[in-house]
Parts: sequence; C-alpha cells; structure tokens
Amino acid sequence: MPSTANTSTSQPLQLHRRVVPAAAQGPWTVDAIQALLDKPLMDLLFEAQTVHRQHWPAGDIELATLLSVKTGGCPENCGYCPQAAEFDTGVKAEKLMEVDEVVRAAQAAKDAGATRFCMGAAWRAPKDRDIEKVSALIGAVKGLGLQTCATLGMLESHQAQALKDAGLDYYNHNLDTAPEYYTDVVSTRAYQDRLDTLQHVRSAGISVCCGGIVGMGEAPVHRAGLIAQLANLQPYPESVPINSLVRVPGTPLADSEPVDPFDFVRVIAVARITMPKARVRLSAGRQQMGEAVQALCFMAGANSIFYGDKLLVTGNPDVDADVQLLVKLGLNGHRTTTTETDDLQAHAQPQGACA
Repeated sequence: MPSTANTSTSQPLQLHRRVVPAAAQGPWTVDAIQALLDKPLMDLLFEAQTVHRQHWPAGDIELATLLSVKTGGCPENCGYCPQAAEFDTGVKAEKLMEVDEVVRAAQAAKDAGATRFCMGAAWRAPKDRDIEKVSALIGAVKGLGLQTCATLGMLESHQAQALKDAGLDYYNHNLDTAPEYYTDVVSTRAYQDRLDTLQHVRSAGISVCCGGIVGMGEAPVHRAGLIAQLANLQPYPESVPINSLVRVPGTPLADSEPVDPFDFVRVIAVARITMPKARVRLSAGRQQMGEAVQALCFMAGANSIFYGDKLLVTGNPDVDADVQLLVKLGLNGHRTTTTETDDLQAHAQPQGACA
C-alpha cells in the first residue's frame, strides 16, 4: 500500500528514535528495545518470565471475547482490515445490533468462561447518537457481571465521558505500528488522532486497551518503535493486545510475508518486560500459531487471550481447543472479580503517571 501524507497537520510528540519517557521506568528508547529484541531467545524468555512472575500469579490467564456489534462499511483504509468499505473482502455493512442480541452473545461468552466482553463497531468516529446506543449495550452487558470493553474508532472527550458514565471499563484503540511505518498501513487517519483518542479515554477515567499488529511488512525497528510508543504512554495501557496479521484476501496486506513465529514470541516478551503490570493479550492470528508457539508466548509473559476464534457458544470447537490447551499447559482461566479489577487498575499505572 503506497505511503501518503497524513490528513492532519499535527504530528505525534513521540517520534523516531526517542519517545517521551514513562515516569516510573523511562525512557524506553527504540534502541534499548531493539537490544532486547536482539537477545538470544532463551535469555529473553528467561528475563520476560522473571519479570512476569514478579507482577502476576503463575498460570493466570484472562479470558476475553470480542463481538462485532456493527460490521462493515468503515470509511477508513487500514490495509489489514476486511471491514473497510473500499476493499472487496465479502464483508457487507450491517447496522448496529439490538440490545437483546448482544446480551445473548454476552451470556454465551460468560457461560463459556469469558470474563471480559469487548464490543467492536466499524466506525471511523461514532456520532453522539451512536454513543447513546452503545451506552445501552454497555449497561446491559455490565448487568451480566462481565467487564466491558468497546472499540468504536476515534472519540471526542465528551463521548469518552459518556461511555465512562455508562459503565465502560476498557476502551480499545490500537496504535497498530510505529509512527514511521504508519502511513504505509493507513492514510485516512493520522497517528496523532490515535494518541488524542487515547488521551480522551484516559481523561475520562476509562482503562486503556492498546496494542498493535505484527507481520504487516514492517522492519524489526518498527516493532521496536511500536513497543516504545506503548511503553512510554503515561501510564502505559492496562491491556496490550499483540496481533499477528490475519491476511485477508482483498485487503492491501493480503500478500504480506507471514511473521516468523519466534519473532512474534520476541515481541510478546519485550512487551512484558517493558510493561510489567499490563495484561499482554494474544489476539488476532492466535489460532494459526499452533500450540507450541502459543505455549512460548505464555512463557514470554502473555496472560490474556481472546477466547475462541468465533462468537462464543456452548460447544464451540475453538473454545474446547482453548480449554484443552490451557489444561495441557497447567494454566488457569482467570475470573476477575470487581475488587480484583479495581486493584489491578490501580497497580497498572506507573508511579507518578498522570491519568
């Protein structure tokens, strides 16, 4: 996908070889993170697991699930996304789901063991009337005793506050990649737009879920740059989803070379080392990794997964496979209580960081 200029004249404050430091442990320079990525794999895994054990119970895995509550028709041109209107991927635009449909899906997810339910909508930026409708979904899902997460595109500050008032626990808004590579992936949104939305979410008191994608043709330095951006957010995200590109026919990145599995494991390990109190989540592409690579990711410090490859229903074979893998590895799906959630959010913020 050819590079084009950002549509916004503003530029990220954190660019190139150095980024703004996190108060508790910065600065994480791109060079320092690249040095971690270049370590011998066994040494890197040992360091990551050591950091992990200092901050998380052994074998603790958070189970989450994702439902697309408004699919297709997105005006953005993210090169990895089958929901972009300009790409011919067979995905048709659909309207926002009704409350009862979402509640049934959320109950099925809870019955299958999930503790967090994320609702995604293919918008560039929701309108205020959309926020009102999503707020009703958030309230209904919260009523089931699940943590709530939403990913709706760019937000204004008043919209983030409305979602907080509705009871939203987490907002997902990924940085995708390093700023230097960003316009090779998407040209309809500036990197600063993403940073602005994250700040609106933080200011509203909503926990941040923010990560990126590996395998989009980026160089190793761009992976280091992505982790630097995430680790130096103040505070760094409570949840960090690391995705392996799912190459969807019809998208500009469909012919990208698959990421080397060991390189993916390295990204997980460095995310754990640089963001020790974050939930590092295995997200898109996990099902294609195989059990051995997933096990290495857990060793590297991943402690959250999207549960199953499809919408969770009783007997879903993807869910059954996940359960069997966790049993094989002696890992435990973690059912987070409200008190534990509050404690984790308090501890996830580096000392001295502002919300």
